[in-house]
Amino acid sequence: MESCVSSWNELMNCLYEESWMADIQRFRSPYAFRGMPDDTYTLTTSLMRLGPGCSQFEGHLLRNFKKYATRDVLEHDSFWHWLAVAQHHGLPTRLMDWTFSPLVALHFVTSDPILFDRDGAVWCINYKKVHQFLPESLTSTLHQEGADVFTVELLNDIQSLEEFDRLSEEKFALFFEPPSIDDRIVNQYALFSVVSSPELPLDEWLDSHDDMYRKIIIPAGLKWEIRDKLDQANINERVLFPGLDGLSSWLRRQYMSPLRPVREDPRQTPSLTARYPAQ
Repeated sequence: MESCVSSWNELMNCLYEESWMADIQRFRSPYAFRGMPDDTYTLTTSLMRLGPGCSQFEGHLLRNFKKYATRDVLEHDSFWHWLAVAQHHGLPTRLMDWTFSPLVALHFVTSDPILFDRDGAVWCINYKKVHQFLPESLTSTLHQEGADVFTVELLNDIQSLEEFDRLSEEKFALFFEPPSIDDRIVNQYALFSVVSSPELPLDEWLDSHDDMYRKIIIPAGLKWEIRDKLDQANINERVLFPGLDGLSSWLRRQYMSPLRPVREDPRQTPSLTARYPAQ
C-alpha cells in the first residue's frame, strides 16, 4: 500500500501505525524500515545492481572476500556472520539494509541535500507477516526461541546460500539481526533482509503480499523540515557513523545553504548563520 504525507505530524502517525501490541500492553512496532531519497528507487540489492547474471558472481564474491579478509574476521565465524560483515563493508550481496528505527530510516531519506528536489520514500515491512511464509524448519526455530526475527546464531545450521535457497520451492524472505560488529551497526538499530533467490527483488516478492508493507511517500518540500528536526533529535551522521568521517559529513551538511526551504517567513529571510548557529 502506498500513501503520501503532507506534514511532520502525519508522517509520525504513519510511521508508528500499528505499533500498539494489546497482548503485552506496550508499543512495539512489527515493522522494519528502509528510507530512500528518491521514491522511484526499488528494493534491488547491491548484488543485483552488478547487472545481468549477478547470481553467477555471488559465490565468487563471498569466497574472495573471505580469502582476503581473514585478518578482520575470525576463521571460525559462521557463514552468516561472514555474510553480514561483507554486506556491512560494502561487498555486493543479496542482503539489504533495514532498521528497526523509523527515525533512522528518515535520516537516509534526507542525508543528501542534493536530492532534496526529489520525493523520497520510507518502506515499512511487517517482518512478522513476512515470516509467516517461511519453510517449516525456520518457523520452528523462531517459535522455539520465542523470537520475531533471526540472529546469525539462529541461522547457523544453514551453511550456504545454496542450501538456504533449497529450503523451499516457494520463494521466501526473512529478516535477521547482524552481529554487533561495530558502533555503526548498533547505533543504526540495523537488520538485514534476505530473499531465497539472488535475482528476485524484495518489492517483486511483495507484489503478491501487499498486506505486508506500506510505502510512505515524502514530498520534496517536506525534506528540510524533517532534516532539521532529525538533527535536533540527534539523528545524524555524527551518531549513525561514529568517527571522523561521520563527523565531517554531519558538519558539511550542517553548514550547507538550504536548497529548498520548506517554508519562508515573509518577514525575513534567515541568514545561514541564523539557521545553523556555530556549534
